[in-house]
Amino acid sequence: MRVTPGARRDEIRVDGESVQIRVTAPPADGAANGAVLRLLAAALGRPPRDLTLLRGATVRIKLIGIAGGPIAPG
Repeated sequence: MRVTPGARRDEIRVDGESVQIRVTAPPADGAANGAVLRLLAAALGRPPRDLTLLRGATVRIKLIGIAGGPIAPG
């Protein structure tokens, strides 16, 4: 997924096979990464602890791992 920190609002966009996440948090001290995990967890109906940043801590393209178990509809 592609992340844009410092956006005007938090949002998730899905365009075909591409996922774009925009967060208002700045790209400093991991604030944007934490915001991405919280926003994505809320969208998936999962607690943030179920998501892990696997790759891309300092770049815009990120790989997120989701702990096993069903995803809540929503």
